[in-house]
Amino acid sequence: MALINIKFASEVLGRCTDINVVIPQRRTSGEIGIKNNAKDKQYKTLLLLHGLSDDNTIWLRRTSIERYAVERGIAVVLPSADRSFYTDMRYGDKFYTYISEEVLRVAREYLPLSDKREDNFVAGLSMGGYGALKIGLRNPDKFAACAGLSSVVDAKALMENYASSLLPLVFGKDGIVPDEDNLYKLAEKCENETQKPRIYMGVGRQDFLYNDNLAFKNFMENKAFDFTYTEAEGAHTWAFWDEHIQYVLGWMLRKQ
Repeated sequence: MALINIKFASEVLGRCTDINVVIPQRRTSGEIGIKNNAKDKQYKTLLLLHGLSDDNTIWLRRTSIERYAVERGIAVVLPSADRSFYTDMRYGDKFYTYISEEVLRVAREYLPLSDKREDNFVAGLSMGGYGALKIGLRNPDKFAACAGLSSVVDAKALMENYASSLLPLVFGKDGIVPDEDNLYKLAEKCENETQKPRIYMGVGRQDFLYNDNLAFKNFMENKAFDFTYTEAEGAHTWAFWDEHIQYVLGWMLRKQ
């Protein structure tokens, strides 16, 4: 397995930035303790998003995502989106456009990553869960599946309660969330699309976002999606996310 850091000039952000990429190494003779499923072809790719307090290193530092990826023969692309809620901010950078359009395009310039819809997935935790669901629902032609763990499903409500200083920066001083950033509105719109992403949600019963996730689950069960919801004992912690990202990978890579 290789861990690659790509530093590049982002046209969307107007500055230099970087992404981390975990990608299978095709020849690993002598490497101990790793089951390598690298293939001699372009790799299926997971765009994996971080939460509010973190960056593009956090999944690598707090979980075994590198080991989980090599065992399944997939690549994982890890970008940073600051505290943007994966949004083209009213007063800030265009992180939605950067993450949803530029990141994978740049990664594919340098690495053998498939651009086929059926080979591309997006997932994340907390703020990143919101970002993953939003990106999947807004881009059903690009991503076969999206998954959120302990997801923020109502960005405005969360910011009002926990990060009030962000609300005017992200959505403007009026605090109105546009339909393109509202998961409920996006699901209603995407339901009518010819192509729809498979959707996964997982949350712990002790998570402070549990009731919000349960409400969105009840909403989604009445929609025409391939929708999977899981809950288990656990809180808003890396112990939960490290365990459940493995379930996401198994679900994500199931034969369609």
